Amino acid sequence: MNPPDVFSPGRIGPLTLRNRTIKAATYEGLSHRGRVTQDLVDFHVAYARGGVGMTTVAYCAVDKDGRTDRHQILWTDEAMPGLRVLTDAVHAEGAAISAQIGHGGPVAEARGNGSPALAPSARVNVIAMNKSREATVADLRRIVAAHGHAARKAVEAGFDAVEVHLGHNYLASSFLSPKLNHRDDEYGGGLRNRARLAREVMQAVRDAVGDRIAIIAKLNMDDGAPGGFWLDEAIPVAQWLEADGTLDALELTAGSSLLNPMYLFKGDVPIDEFAGVMPQPIKAGVKMIGHRLLKHYPYTDGFLLEDARQVRAAVDLPMILLGGVTSRDVMDTAMAGGFAFVAMARALLREPDLVNRIQADAARRSLCIHCNKCMPTNYTGTRCVLVERRTSRTASWGKPEGYASSPGEWDASHHSG
Repeated sequence: MNPPDVFSPGRIGPLTLRNRTIKAATYEGLSHRGRVTQDLVDFHVAYARGGVGMTTVAYCAVDKDGRTDRHQILWTDEAMPGLRVLTDAVHAEGAAISAQIGHGGPVAEARGNGSPALAPSARVNVIAMNKSREATVADLRRIVAAHGHAARKAVEAGFDAVEVHLGHNYLASSFLSPKLNHRDDEYGGGLRNRARLAREVMQAVRDAVGDRIAIIAKLNMDDGAPGGFWLDEAIPVAQWLEADGTLDALELTAGSSLLNPMYLFKGDVPIDEFAGVMPQPIKAGVKMIGHRLLKHYPYTDGFLLEDARQVRAAVDLPMILLGGVTSRDVMDTAMAGGFAFVAMARALLREPDLVNRIQADAARRSLCIHCNKCMPTNYTGTRCVLVERRTSRTASWGKPEGYASSPGEWDASHHSG
């Protein structure tokens, strides 16, 4: 069969997108006290107006102790008016909108949340300089139920899809990792046990929303750390999720916010910029040993394609290609390789209307230079540093006026693409 045109409509479960391009989840740093701001609305409207089929709001924690920044959106009644303003604004531009939901687990910001970070096994996070406690079975049951609650609230708020975060060593991903999961109960040991939490989370989301909205899972293929989760285990997990019938599409990612944050972000490592936004003593630590913790990986277009093809060959689900999608050539290669959609992040931070530009001129390429200086900006509003900043800093929806950024523990995993 001829591969689909990337600018033709594409279907994810009950949802049909106007084209097959998706703005990938990148933590915006534009919410305030768990609620939407006008800047956050403007951020996503720009991508909708720029031509994407769907934009993804990130990251929406399912519970307070799962936040990786204390200002992240929570699924509270107080947040709902702002979320409805956001979804309506994106829909008015003809695009769909997805909410990335999940629990940060060992990546969560313990100090800002006022509670210890949770992990499959107790550990020290060297980058964030905090400790995680071992999650109890009661913790896990609460968090599984919270995913279902978040999915129901997403429907209520007008979202067209939810993207469940099973990557980057957030809670579900950390349970998948044999390097991080040393448990000897039903959630540890062999792969089926380590995958139990991810499967329970996905089942809770499916049970909560049925087929009212599309359900996407964002799954790690490779933690980027010796002894961690890798393709040989990612393939059977993807097959189990497909057999469970709990998701409509699969997006593949890589890297660990705990063990190798730059593994997903091929290109430059902006050590000075990272240090510049950190509080002490993390700032001093980044300057001293940042070059050892933040490794450099050369950038190439479509850099996750070869690994993603291994999973593509093993499942029949619609799949979303992430990583280095910067041109029509990469998009067409993805379509020819059996992928149904492509997801873009850094390229769209540089040019929010890049999709429209590529559709008008197939030879058009992204202006992104992969400097990764966008990554530290999530503390002050995620953006490309080469683009003039124009933000309103106006009222947040559903709360008193005002916006304040919150320097928290760095979590690079939000910048996917």
